[in-house]
Amino acid sequence: MKVLSRLGAYARLVRLHQPVGIWLLLWPTLWALWIAGEGRPDQRVFIVFVLGTVVLRSAGCIINDYADRKIDAHVWRTKDRPLATGEVSVPEALTLFVVLMLVGLGLVLTMNRLTVMLAVIGAFITILYPFTKRFISFPQLVLGIAFSWGVPMAFAAQLGTVPTVGWALFAMTIAWGVIYDTEYAMADRVDDLKIGVRSVAILLGDMDRLFVGVMQILFLTALVLIGQSVGRGAWFFAGTVLAALIFVYQQFLIRDRDSALCFTAFRNNAIFGAYVFASIMLDYHFEA
Repeated sequence: MKVLSRLGAYARLVRLHQPVGIWLLLWPTLWALWIAGEGRPDQRVFIVFVLGTVVLRSAGCIINDYADRKIDAHVWRTKDRPLATGEVSVPEALTLFVVLMLVGLGLVLTMNRLTVMLAVIGAFITILYPFTKRFISFPQLVLGIAFSWGVPMAFAAQLGTVPTVGWALFAMTIAWGVIYDTEYAMADRVDDLKIGVRSVAILLGDMDRLFVGVMQILFLTALVLIGQSVGRGAWFFAGTVLAALIFVYQQFLIRDRDSALCFTAFRNNAIFGAYVFASIMLDYHFEA
């Protein structure tokens, strides 16, 4: 029973019970793989990237909680995290982090050299992000980069290079990361102000909803342009219309800046990403 208890604590430490972060990492990677592979990505690359996404997200949760271990106890959503409560010790957490990073390294070493080089940069960004909340007022940009890094890696693994469309998709995905992390920051604004954590939601104040809306428009514009550049058709653009409607729903959720509803808007992005992927996959599948 003690072993099962420890495994349960570790599972909660890497937030396997809250898989939204896995989806937010995975969907852009799959967008990239399907576009790079023209609807038929390499099976081995697909498997490695799906497994790698779960491993990287788990490692990212640990380093984030390590950085926030002294402040999580003061935030309503994070006060029960294993590092904040002391259920998991710092040495245990860091050991698990190293193990997960080594597993990730083992996975990426099965890919080509460019993919490995990009993975090293991605690992650095993953470790850097949790600490930026103390020093800059726009940590959402760093998170957007970290959660989008699978895009150029996917193109590199599939094609051996990252073409212009790959970097365009990367930039578009950064915008998406900024959108959902701003919604996340809006949910935490009251607690963040108390403990001195910085965010774009605090920086912009009442301009936060407008900012999210502008970023949503930029994302949708980029999605249409990328779709046109790779010759996508009706299924893809129908998905774009649906994505726009989901963004409208998110604006409805955050209209009063209620913490619980802002967090619901953040979580809704897992569904949003799934719809975008479905539109890409179906468009390639039914391509004439």
